[in-house]
Amino acid sequence: MKKILIFLLVFAAVQLYAQDLNLYKQIVKELSSEKYQGRGYAYDGANKAGKYLQKEFEKTGADEVTTQPFKLSINTFPGKMEMSVDGKKQVPGVDFTMREFSPGVKGTFPLYFIDTANYDAEKIFKDLAKPENKDVFVVCDFWFSYKHGKDFRKLQIKDSCTNAGLIFTWEEPLKFYKAYGEFVVDKPIIWVPERFPKDAKTVTVNIENKFLKDYECFNVIAKVEGRRHDSCYVFTAHYDHLGNLGKDVFYAGANDNASGTAAIVTLAAYYAKNRPEYDMYFIAFSGEDANLRGSEWYAEHPVVPLAQIKYLFNIDMIGDNNPVQYCEVSDEGMRGFALFEKINDEQHHFKSLNRGELAGNSDHYPFAVRHVPCIFFENEEGDAFKYYHTVHDTYENALFDTYEPIFRLVREFVERYN
Repeated sequence: MKKILIFLLVFAAVQLYAQDLNLYKQIVKELSSEKYQGRGYAYDGANKAGKYLQKEFEKTGADEVTTQPFKLSINTFPGKMEMSVDGKKQVPGVDFTMREFSPGVKGTFPLYFIDTANYDAEKIFKDLAKPENKDVFVVCDFWFSYKHGKDFRKLQIKDSCTNAGLIFTWEEPLKFYKAYGEFVVDKPIIWVPERFPKDAKTVTVNIENKFLKDYECFNVIAKVEGRRHDSCYVFTAHYDHLGNLGKDVFYAGANDNASGTAAIVTLAAYYAKNRPEYDMYFIAFSGEDANLRGSEWYAEHPVVPLAQIKYLFNIDMIGDNNPVQYCEVSDEGMRGFALFEKINDEQHHFKSLNRGELAGNSDHYPFAVRHVPCIFFENEEGDAFKYYHTVHDTYENALFDTYEPIFRLVREFVERYN
């Protein structure tokens, strides 16, 4: 009987985690599906995903599920996204992407390649002022342009130079960003792979942008009541992503960050069934890929005072398999980090916890600078990380090794933290 009882207890525990993993995968798959068009703004994908998450949090048995609206302004690319080089058609997201603050552009333009080996800015500007070089697209390696940023910024300003736009070569797979999309510059900036032909003569483009001013979006907040209400734990993840690059291409964002969002939903389900000591808040932020807009808004308008947060866990991009877990910790969270390391040493959830320098790279940052004890989990350098901000970050390429170790590490931390 004793052996049977032990078996039943182990089986029940395994079933609990299996159920969590199944729900986790289901949510990741749903959020990264075509239905939400990359959870961006042009086709309202982010808000559709937010409404889906409201329902999922309600299913967990959370005591309260609310939304927190806010507005942002963002540049998008919902329309034409066509490019050819010397008549050869290029594939959006694979052969080219746009810098997030680019305007639209249409026409056929000559190409002007920067000679980086014999770089002379004064000579180049004189050359570009010649009538035969009017309306060229300037082509250069991105990192070289970054090194000579002052010169290349002039090429982005309408009145400084007559070039029509810029093309920067970049390593593959090509990435797409939204962080600085709250404004639009004078000239388009296109990113292409380093294999871009060095002898190309012309580029033909038909690219449409749409600037959304005061676009309405929202954070989703679920609460599980604990036995005590004087303090709380907060679990966060962002559910928005990059959206579209034209009508036919969207960025699924399975790892970034359907994976973290799914994790906090399953944590809400766990605590709704296992009543915690303290109140628990689960916040799915929008606007993270638009420069942390949702978390900044929440930090300025919290539903409970920030001083009541015992610890905040920000979970981002855990759809991977690196056995070393990357994290960042606020100054006030360092006492808690010692406990995380102790638990990990005892339970071997990961080979190690690699703590990096605190940075404004995800939704923990607005809380860290406001002196909230917090930790950021992100699984870097696994097999899925190479797809970060690319069209290949799909459900098919997501990995699920990190989910259960994170779930257990966080759960055990909550049980032992004082």
